[in-house]
Amino acid sequence: MPYALFCNDAQISKAYPDESDIWKLAQRSGLVVDVSADDDRLGPRRVLDNDYEIKPCQAAQGEDPARNKAEADRQSRLELELNS
Repeated sequence: MPYALFCNDAQISKAYPDESDIWKLAQRSGLVVDVSADDDRLGPRRVLDNDYEIKPCQAAQGEDPARNKAEADRQSRLELELNS
């Protein structure tokens, strides 16, 4: 089942094949924050910023989650090359 990024129950990203793909997208977009755990032994944990959620979704008609992931990976590599 594909996953997407949501804000206030509205889908704000394309569908991706795996939940980990959305975490990567959220991280690159600056939507992931580290928070301290109540138990210091556990250390900080990653959470999504205000009102953002990662949820399963249906891909839009004609949308290919695997292609969305490939395009995002290509864009990420291009950004790394340009910043080097």
